[in-house]
Amino acid sequence: MSGHSKWANIKNKKGKNDAARGSIFTKIGRELAIAVKQGGADPNSNSRLRDVIAKAKANNMPNDNIMRSIKKASGELNAVNYEEMTYEGYAAGGVAVIVETLTDNKNRTAGEMRHLFDKYGGALGQTGCVSFMFNRKGMIIADKAGFDEDDMMMLALEAGADDIVSDEDVYEIYTKPTELYDVAEALKANGVNVLSQEKEMIADNEVDPAGHLQSVVKLIDMLEENDDVQNVYHNAILPEEPEED
Repeated sequence: MSGHSKWANIKNKKGKNDAARGSIFTKIGRELAIAVKQGGADPNSNSRLRDVIAKAKANNMPNDNIMRSIKKASGELNAVNYEEMTYEGYAAGGVAVIVETLTDNKNRTAGEMRHLFDKYGGALGQTGCVSFMFNRKGMIIADKAGFDEDDMMMLALEAGADDIVSDEDVYEIYTKPTELYDVAEALKANGVNVLSQEKEMIADNEVDPAGHLQSVVKLIDMLEENDDVQNVYHNAILPEEPEED
């Protein structure tokens, strides 16, 4: 697998999450609620819940918060019902964008999505208008420390991974979505420092937004800051932001 490094985008998003810890906990809490609603409160028999719990822990969400979200969703505490809604469209410069949301008010969320796309030179489309350009995969970001590429390749493939890409600072390890958790746990058991493990929509081809870069970045930022938005996927090649001193 080739193409622009995904780690640059993840670092950028993670930095924003670190700066808005309460917001990311709220978003993960909604994901926990949906997972429980769909498959029950036992992570041993609910793979989606197990994946979200792993995501919560990776984002340093306190165990009390995790358990409270699970109890709410299982009916032990008062809960809000959320619905999953996915929006597809184009940002400026022909950049394909997929937005996954969890909302308690579909009309509000739809209006906000349309407003943001219009404001920054994009346009919402019909369901399926860009998703055919993406493939859902599990993606694990692993620290390179202690493992050369051959060692990591062997470990990852033995654990059930489909592919591995060596980036400047990390390994990007790709799995089938259903095998993300098991592969990540196998790597951790072998001493690998897993920095991130999430299901992602990976674009088949990427687009350079060229003169529309500022509008594309602003749209993505504003979508990610929206309370109802869980994930934003796109096929834009974005420059890596410089690290702050």
